[in-house]
Amino acid sequence: MKRVHIVGRKNSGKTTLVVDLVRELTSRGIRVGTIKHTHHHHEFDAPGKDSFLHRQAGAVVVGLVGPAMAAAFREHHEMDRMAAIEKMDPMFADCDLVLVEGQQQADAVKIEVWREATGQVPLVRELPGIVALVTDDPLEGVTCPIWSRVAVPVIADRILEIAR
Repeated sequence: MKRVHIVGRKNSGKTTLVVDLVRELTSRGIRVGTIKHTHHHHEFDAPGKDSFLHRQAGAVVVGLVGPAMAAAFREHHEMDRMAAIEKMDPMFADCDLVLVEGQQQADAVKIEVWREATGQVPLVRELPGIVALVTDDPLEGVTCPIWSRVAVPVIADRILEIAR
């Protein structure tokens, strides 16, 4: 299982690209998993519910299994985000590819989505390890490959080449 991070600034189109890539790749029979990385605190479990109470009582991992879905909640320290993702690896064992939306600081393959309309400079100018930039806006002085945002099948092909 290979992991590729789709990174970019706020409102750059990361989620839209991930969704488009998942549709494209799964239409080819590729098993894709996704992980959304966020800097914001979200309570993934509902306060007052049994699973929440299990965690409050001290459970390290709490599983929730319903008729059609299953989830596991695990607390981790703020600085341990990459380790938290790696601990999730067994849940993604049957995936051919995992797309991680975000986590710019990961020591992993990163592809940036950039739109001029955000008014911010591309991360590729500041952040090492970005292997390609996805944009349809004009941009000069970038040394990594630039892939057209509208060419989702081509982006999917290139991600599969990188993930080999």
